[in-house]
Amino acid sequence: MAEEKLVLSVLVDNVSGVLQRVASLFSRRGYNISSLTVSETEDSAFSRMTIEINTEPENVRQIKSQLLKLEIVKKVAQLTDAKSVSSELLLVKVKAAGVENKNALLAFNMRYGARVLDVSLSTITFEFTGEGSAIDEFLAEIEKNFEIVELARTGVTSLERGEGSFTEDV
Repeated sequence: MAEEKLVLSVLVDNVSGVLQRVASLFSRRGYNISSLTVSETEDSAFSRMTIEINTEPENVRQIKSQLLKLEIVKKVAQLTDAKSVSSELLLVKVKAAGVENKNALLAFNMRYGARVLDVSLSTITFEFTGEGSAIDEFLAEIEKNFEIVELARTGVTSLERGEGSFTEDV
């Protein structure tokens, strides 16, 4: 059976060592985490982990139950495109020596609306946020027309749609 992208929102205690314990659970079972973001929630007692892996659909239940066996894990939810909103962040430094190159790069950026964070003598650094596919498209277009000096990209971060909070019943 073909692998599918699985995105989990995992509510954990906000204590040291949590990231290592959750990540090691995946590595011990042979799952590769393709994206992982972690941050404190609106309640400082908890952190939210957004974990993306590629796996067969029949593994979802097992992964969720294994996570819930960890005492530090309070709640696990599978996030789907229909029931969640997601975003990623890209920082990219692009070679742009001279006024003509800078103007060409800024004109190119008008189609995408990335935020200019830094301009030096020979580079421009952009911040771009959006869905992973939009970031992939933005990067592909830059690579076709310009030279990337360096980049950093976060993993996917997601929240469930609607009015409730993931921490409200914990």
